[in-house]
Amino acid sequence: MNHEAIKELLYKMADDQLILGHRNSEWTGFGPLLEEDIAFSSMAQDKIGHSLALYTILNDLGEQDPDTTAFTRTADQFHNTVFTELPNAEYDFSLIRHFLYDTAEALRFEMLGQSSFEPLAQLATKVRGELRYHTMHANIWVKQLGTATKESISRLQQSLEFALPYALGIFEPSPYESDLINDGIFEGEKALEEKWKKKVESLITQTQLQLPKWETITPHYGGRIGNHTEHLQPLLDEMSEVFNIDPTAEW
Repeated sequence: MNHEAIKELLYKMADDQLILGHRNSEWTGFGPLLEEDIAFSSMAQDKIGHSLALYTILNDLGEQDPDTTAFTRTADQFHNTVFTELPNAEYDFSLIRHFLYDTAEALRFEMLGQSSFEPLAQLATKVRGELRYHTMHANIWVKQLGTATKESISRLQQSLEFALPYALGIFEPSPYESDLINDGIFEGEKALEEKWKKKVESLITQTQLQLPKWETITPHYGGRIGNHTEHLQPLLDEMSEVFNIDPTAEW
């Protein structure tokens, strides 16, 4: 079993969860409804918890401890998809990102439930309930606002069209795809992407939103190999501010 392949998979999953968890946490106190304020805060907590679990598995494979991994790397050392680091903007974009990303992540963990790498299979089983809530929340709000008023439909449509190239970046191929597939660790990004497209199409057809043809969308790759936007490093600086004051402190 190729441990470098497993580490690459774990890093991109963990970094995605950590970065989007912090982006979601920025809605705390600013949600359009109290219910949404609480929902995004709760999902942020789940995502950061998932990142801790993944960093812990990495630590077991010889990488640094979770806090060091999370708070001391620079932007070019992160493997998160660029999609997760983009600023929240208005609620319509955050909702569309939530829907597109969490649909993919729920499917990824569902697939990993059958992984030959036991720690990942066990984690996939453990987080299933939380991910079911995340996707249910996203689906309800996209369906509701995607069939509501002219303004809500127009806003979601614009955000959907803007987000899709970045969302396809979630499935940036790994240099270890063949190893992951042949060893039964993960079915691969292509298989995940195809499952995701079907789920997205199924939900969007229940709204008045229009999904562009997939072949007209150019995926925004780069994040998995450390090529990020100007938005990531300031977020990392903010995230690590307390840790950097005294890395040895016990809280």
